[in-house]
This record gives sequence, structure tokens and C-alpha cells, in this order.
Amino acid sequence: QVQLVESGGGLVQPGGSLRLSCAASGSIFSINSMAWHRQAPGKQRELVAAITSGGSTNYADSVKGRFTVSRDNAKNTMYLQMNSLKPEDTAVYYCLAGITTHQAMWTTQNYWGQGTQVTVSS
Repeated sequence: QVQLVESGGGLVQPGGSLRLSCAASGSIFSINSMAWHRQAPGKQRELVAAITSGGSTNYADSVKGRFTVSRDNAKNTMYLQMNSLKPEDTAVYYCLAGITTHQAMWTTQNYWGQGTQVTVSS
């Protein structure tokens, strides 16, 4: 019913930039908060950045001042602009969204994307 698809990952040198996208599709009535998480090999998944439907944002301390999360509600899409990338940013980045569907308008469920790999290396 609902699908989240991330794109924009890849290999970049330290100090470089990437822009990730997360597009939601399906029988969507509304999207509440959205967030980016990441998981590096051997580590737990961690919150990177989140944004509410009204545009309020919060960030992990490790990415503040370097990453910017935004969303286009008309396109059901969230973005993550990543600048000044470091090797420790290497991870699989996942999109998370709280979505209310037309089939279940009394509840909001969390949906995850499949992830996109970001590798920062020279």
C-alpha cells in the first residue's frame, strides 16, 4: 500500500556533498513526521535528522551544521543535504515516515525505506 524509496547515495570523497531523497507513494492520506536514520557496519541504527509536517527539525549532534533535512509535502518527498562529509558518515541511510493511509485513517503507522548506501572515502 505504501512504499518509501530512497535515492542519491554513492561514493564521495571526504569533504564532499551528497543529497539524498526519500519519496513516499501509495494510498497516502497524510504524512506526519519523517526522519533519516543510518546504520554503519557493526553499529546500531541511529537517528540522523527528523522533520515534522510543519517543518520543525532536529539533528544528531554529529551532523549539526553539516546536514540539512527538508521536505516537499506536495511531492511526499523528504531530502537530506549532506555537506562536509566525513568517513564516519559512511553507512546505509534509511528513511522513516509516519503515514496515515486512506484505508486506515484512524491510525498512523511507521514505514521504512530499503536504504541507500553512502560511502565517504578517498
